[in-house]
Amino acid sequence: MNKRNKMNKDKIIKVSGKYQIVIPKEIRKKFNLKSGDYLITQVDNEKIVLYPRPSSFTKYAQGLGKEIWQDTEATNYVKKERASWKD
Repeated sequence: MNKRNKMNKDKIIKVSGKYQIVIPKEIRKKFNLKSGDYLITQVDNEKIVLYPRPSSFTKYAQGLGKEIWQDTEATNYVKKERASWKD
């Protein structure tokens, strides 16, 4: 089995008596996780999602929601918005 297939397989991990889990080695390597790193948790319907805390939330947030503005030309939008401020 090659590495690509190994990463795509579901991993079963056990929750310890102290509610701790061990992240499989392949995943730790892929995301360069080290002891003491922080993970962000989210609940998505019936899933628990873990992802590494970004080193910069500014860089992480850059581009979020860009699909909302996909069909909008920025210059015209700003001009229209500024015109609405004038009474």
